[in-house]
Amino acid sequence: MFETFSTGYYLGRLYVEPADRDVPAIQQADHERVNARLYGDEGLFRTDAPLVMKLDTGHIPVLGDDGVPSGTLAVPESATDDDLPAERDVLLAKSDRAAELLRYSGYRFGDDDAVA
Repeated sequence: MFETFSTGYYLGRLYVEPADRDVPAIQQADHERVNARLYGDEGLFRTDAPLVMKLDTGHIPVLGDDGVPSGTLAVPESATDDDLPAERDVLLAKSDRAAELLRYSGYRFGDDDAVA
């Protein structure tokens, strides 16, 4: 799903669609698999912590949700543009970069309510 792109990011391609939700999400099983595969060896944080993706010019925390189809990134309708839904390149922050971005945004590790 994601391949090394640079020292700070992996690159993947997801179907991005607007959804009636507050926080971006991918399918729960995909989230856990990506988190464990890309971050597990580095011991960054729990596999249910948000992934950090860069879509267009902004970084977003991404949670897992069983209601999202596999291979899809569901983003809040308020954060979308007229070009969606569409298949898009998405950058996924590597573990050090993800932890840094989450801390800057105020995410408190272990506090799931801090994402919303």
